[in-house]
Amino acid sequence: MAKSTYISENLNEDQIALLKYLEDNEILYFNLKDLATQLSANLIDNVNELVENLYQKELLVRIERGIYAKPNYNNVNVLATFISRNSSIAYWSALYHHGLTERFPNTVFVKTTQRKRETQILGSTIKFVSVKATKNIGIVQEGYGDDSFSITDVEMTLVDCFDQPRYAGDFADLIKAFANAKITNNKLIEYTKTYNNIALTKRLGYLASLFHKEKLQSFINYAKTQVNKRYSLIDAGGIEEGEFISEWKLRLNSSKESLLQMAQTEY
Repeated sequence: MAKSTYISENLNEDQIALLKYLEDNEILYFNLKDLATQLSANLIDNVNELVENLYQKELLVRIERGIYAKPNYNNVNVLATFISRNSSIAYWSALYHHGLTERFPNTVFVKTTQRKRETQILGSTIKFVSVKATKNIGIVQEGYGDDSFSITDVEMTLVDCFDQPRYAGDFADLIKAFANAKITNNKLIEYTKTYNNIALTKRLGYLASLFHKEKLQSFINYAKTQVNKRYSLIDAGGIEEGEFISEWKLRLNSSKESLLQMAQTEY
């Protein structure tokens, strides 16, 4: 709070007018700079002081510097994507939202082209994962109006999780998610081509042949064209052990039987 900001004991006429403006226009959250361009002249002149007063009176919640929300608004997914450019809910958070894991993540994972530090919103930890613009694809909208947010679609979520498994939760959960997801050939081919990660494509190709052999035959055929001579681990975070699968140039440090069991695990 600026030292020169005057905090009134009670709501004054302008503060009431600002609250009414927010209510009449159904504004749930806002950027202070953007709000200032919408207000009448008498409110614009002291908008910073008005907002600070409402914040101090707990009639607004500060999300971060210059970003505020109504105190009864609690959609963290919306707020997390609002404060970051070109962003979407992704990784473990998207897995959970799409019903692909029963495990609730304690952190909200946000994929963004912006470099941004981890923060807290309404008691939730927000982890921003910076990616190149070329990887900022496969995004859909959930919700309606100002209560909507961007999130990676099912295929993009799975590709992201196998690309960056440290943001995906447990490996067994990820296998179960892939095995039970409704996924399409075209999107898997498009996304893996864009990511250009051969190890990732081989893993997904093998898993597709294991769990979705009939439905994902086109993707499996594409993935086979990407197989190189170097062996990769099926579980990138595991140790160097297990059977070698020459067809996919993969080493199963989680056995085929274990993978099949993971797909059936209930919590």
